[in-house]
Amino acid sequence: MDRRTAAVGWLIIYAKGVCMGTADAVPGVSGGTIALITGIYERLIGAITAVSPGRLRSLLGFVVPGEDRHEAWRVAAEMDLAFLVVLGTGVVTAIITVTRLVDTAIEVVPVLTFGFFFGLIAASAVVLWDDVHLDTRGRVAAAIAGFVFAFVVSGQAGAALGHQTVVVFFAGLIAVSALVLPGISGSLILILLGQYEFMIGTLRETVDDLLAAVLGGSVPGLTPSVVTVVTFVSGAVVGLFTTSHVVQWALSRRREATLAFLVSLIVGALRAPVADVSRRLAEANQGWTPEVVGSFLAAAVVGGAVVLVLERGSSLGDVGSTGSV
Repeated sequence: MDRRTAAVGWLIIYAKGVCMGTADAVPGVSGGTIALITGIYERLIGAITAVSPGRLRSLLGFVVPGEDRHEAWRVAAEMDLAFLVVLGTGVVTAIITVTRLVDTAIEVVPVLTFGFFFGLIAASAVVLWDDVHLDTRGRVAAAIAGFVFAFVVSGQAGAALGHQTVVVFFAGLIAVSALVLPGISGSLILILLGQYEFMIGTLRETVDDLLAAVLGGSVPGLTPSVVTVVTFVSGAVVGLFTTSHVVQWALSRRREATLAFLVSLIVGALRAPVADVSRRLAEANQGWTPEVVGSFLAAAVVGGAVVLVLERGSSLGDVGSTGSV
């Protein structure tokens, strides 16, 4: 393979990362679904589950004198590290860009924005429901548990968690598990935990602070927003070694019950965007008028249509997927 062909291949992977990051930046659409559509889902899961503390230790051979560099190259190949780095760069690029737009949309047109989220979440549940089979008591119990948990947490309980360091760390730890779930996005998990608006606002503030420091020629300081983002990322890194593997184990050992829990979780989460709109209307001394309901439902239809189109692409991508570029 010549350098030009290789460069084009890596550019395509970066573009797929951008698409995944765009999906994960909004609740209801999963980056895993985009990975399925673009034919890299199996490669992504293989690379993620290949990451381990021991292998990361071996990568020190690239930067620490005296370490085995040949071993570092071997481990990097086993982890498909170049793929993860290029794909991850695309994901981060999109998340930084899209969350900035979402943050603005929430402030300017909250009813339409949360209505769109409602449609995304509802359509995701409808699409995934075909895979749920409530034919045993255990699966029914799992479905009830998922719905009740999401319904309670996505109401006032989620907001009551606050945004303390331990909560932000825990949110990152749990949200990263969405990497191995084609139907659930990390943003949906953050909405359940009452951290979505807070985190996208904090990320926007962090990027602005870092850009101001770089353009001003100074060293970026540890502002509260930077500390929060670092805490969240730290939780995500820990989750990469824990929760993502637990989710994969659950899907391989108790797939039906796990799917029942997860899809019911999505259904219960439908309360979140409605509760967010209600809260904002109350703050403005307003209520659910026919006009507000109409706008909310119209945006929901658009959101639902987006998911159905993506699901159609996912089905086609699943048939023709090769798993690599």
